[in-house]
Amino acid sequence: MSDELLNHPEDRPVPGGEPPEEQPIKSHKPRLTGYGPRRGAALTRLPTTETGFTPEQRLLVLDTWRRSGLPAADFAPLVGVSRHTLYAWQKAFSREGPAGLMEKPRGVRTGSRLPDLTRRTILMLKEEHPDWGCQRISDMMHRGPALPASAATVAKVLHEAGYVMEAVPTRAHEPKVNSFERAKPNQLWQTDLFTFMLKRQNRRVYLVAFLDDHSRFVVGYGLYASQATALVLEVLRAAIAGFGTPEEVLTDNGTQYVTWRGKSAFARECETRGIQQIVASPHRPQTLGKIERFWGTLWRECVEAAVFLDLGEARQRIGLFIDHYNFQRPHQGIDGSTPADRFFGASEDVKRALAARVEANALELARQGVPKAPFYLTGQAGGQPFSVHAEGERVILTSSDGRQEIDLVPPRPASDAALALPEPVTPHGVLSANFDEGFEEPPAPGESPLDAGLARLQTNGTPPEGGAS
Repeated sequence: MSDELLNHPEDRPVPGGEPPEEQPIKSHKPRLTGYGPRRGAALTRLPTTETGFTPEQRLLVLDTWRRSGLPAADFAPLVGVSRHTLYAWQKAFSREGPAGLMEKPRGVRTGSRLPDLTRRTILMLKEEHPDWGCQRISDMMHRGPALPASAATVAKVLHEAGYVMEAVPTRAHEPKVNSFERAKPNQLWQTDLFTFMLKRQNRRVYLVAFLDDHSRFVVGYGLYASQATALVLEVLRAAIAGFGTPEEVLTDNGTQYVTWRGKSAFARECETRGIQQIVASPHRPQTLGKIERFWGTLWRECVEAAVFLDLGEARQRIGLFIDHYNFQRPHQGIDGSTPADRFFGASEDVKRALAARVEANALELARQGVPKAPFYLTGQAGGQPFSVHAEGERVILTSSDGRQEIDLVPPRPASDAALALPEPVTPHGVLSANFDEGFEEPPAPGESPLDAGLARLQTNGTPPEGGAS
């Protein structure tokens, strides 16, 4: 170390005076004036310790001590430290060099203490799904890669990665929708019409359906080229023939269900069968929310991208999708069950079968590394609900008579007829030859059934007196 570094300004002789007394080396820290930071300037802190020495001053003290040849007990009071501090500095310098004299962080380490895999998984999920919140990321990590991380931990990791809370302006919320649900199947059916275009034929068609309120099970449907009341009644009769008569039917104010005066044909049909018709308030589609949601599912998952050859193929393929919706597609509104599970009263049995399958599948996955394909079926035969599920290599039938094992037989050889589309299971209305007979709506005000005959007489001329027209 150079002599200039060792000569402290306070140790230099003062001209015309006596040499100053030996004084300990003091730390030089800038004074902070005022009660707060000045504008445009941030308050910084020098890397000092509780002894008030910077790393450079520690190195200077050690070099001065070495040159003085004094014992630590005699030299330490001269610089304002203890001899133990001198020995600690000397040991750190001997072990690490000048880096050993740097300030070491103390206390609890800040930041999340997560494994690197968990941290990277959180950041990847957030990058792939920016709209996901902390709770959803936490849930997905538990269900997917099985990495434990609470919502608070996820928020801490995202904050350390630079994510900040963004203020979003508030907006008026829609009025809260009062949801309802019947306690049992066939207590209430919802019905509505849905229209779309056949792309190949550029032809508009109309789809009518009846949906059970308790289970979301579609009990009947019909696809036609018109929206006449008679077609709606055909679907209602087919649904009743397949699944029984409901106690109530919820409709909107469409002309197929409500007429401007008197009773409509649909209302007379319901009255004849002992069904109470409930009409929703005008301009309130939320009342028919369950079947409106079914229309959205049908559109997104089938009709929007499908190209049908003609009306007949559209009717058949839509019926197959309704079968998939009824028996295979889990519904979030009924706790992940399928509509058939609830309609046939097999929800709890199916849930127990699924729980057993998950447990068995997890054991098989742990042993063999290959998961088993799931299998279960639920339905109704002879008015009695049943469910079929696999247990290992066995197939079990659960019905009102108990549990029994089913013997599996090989299928028959495929034929040309097997290549055709199967017929849908869901009942659909079949048109009769005179489906319009008896379902004419009453004429509007100012009209008469004789108007058509009078128009023909004016066109052909007035017949001679006493003659026939």
